[in-house]
Amino acid sequence: MSLPLSDEIDRAAHLLEQGRLVAFPTETVYGLGADAENPAAIARIYAAKGRPSNHPVIVHLAPEADLAYWVSAIPTAAQSLIDAFWPGPLTLILPRAAHIPAAVAGGQNSIGVRCPSHPVAQALLRAFKGGMGGIAAPSANKFGHVSPTLAQHVRDEFADGSVDLILDGGQSEVGIESSILDLSRLHTHGPVLLRPGRITALQLADVLGVAPAAPDAAAPRASGTLEAHYAPQTPVAMVASAALPQVLQQLAAAGRRVVLLHWSDSQHADALQLPSSPAGYAHGLYAGLRVLDAASADVILIEAPPHSADWQAVNDRLRRAAYDSTGILERLL
Repeated sequence: MSLPLSDEIDRAAHLLEQGRLVAFPTETVYGLGADAENPAAIARIYAAKGRPSNHPVIVHLAPEADLAYWVSAIPTAAQSLIDAFWPGPLTLILPRAAHIPAAVAGGQNSIGVRCPSHPVAQALLRAFKGGMGGIAAPSANKFGHVSPTLAQHVRDEFADGSVDLILDGGQSEVGIESSILDLSRLHTHGPVLLRPGRITALQLADVLGVAPAAPDAAAPRASGTLEAHYAPQTPVAMVASAALPQVLQQLAAAGRRVVLLHWSDSQHADALQLPSSPAGYAHGLYAGLRVLDAASADVILIEAPPHSADWQAVNDRLRRAAYDSTGILERLL
């Protein structure tokens, strides 16, 4: 995959400066970008995605950008994490600077910021407003759907023409969204992991000197934290490895068409196997769900991954993808 040329990057930056929408690759998933300081442009993101306006988006910054322009405080803990993990798949929730539009934060006093490592994302951020601007960019898909990890996924989602330009940077390396860590309430709650990702709770604890807490009822709203999210159109059911053969047999006896996403050995005909490592599985997860969703099956059966800490982010995405399908096996059988 050849990366976009500099003139295409410049065109994308110009479109953003005009208040238009540009989809671009990051190392996690593709983002749907707009000028983070333009409330009208941010509103176009929400309209294109069908996203609730109180659901905040993440602001992406170039490595050289002035973080202090975007936030009102940079705690020591934040700087330590930035030094350790930026550029990379870590979003920090910090107090929003007063002059930054509330629209980008879903009306909250906090704001999510990150510095992506993908070379196309970095080139775009450096071209946009001389590298000092911020690009608000949730995942480039309709709200609640499976996130895109290829430019074609974005084209499929927005065939309506609501996206002005799509930069193609190949398949996203990580394949699931960034870890989100709330540091906006350190004095009262300490660091709080709102969404797990490639950067694990253990890695964060190694830098912070304390394990991040689980989300609490008063935590800031953040991207991708609703109970139902990342969902294909086909119902999804998670099944433990030991129970798979019996469940597959029962569904076949009931005349149901089943597609299977698995990581261990399986003899099922309509199946897609992902790697048995957390990183490899995450890399192929969303593309795999999209392939299986296109099969028009009665259900996507997913072999439940291990429950160890290094699988936390994958299990988080699968749980949310299956949330609206609770009870589907009972109904099919």
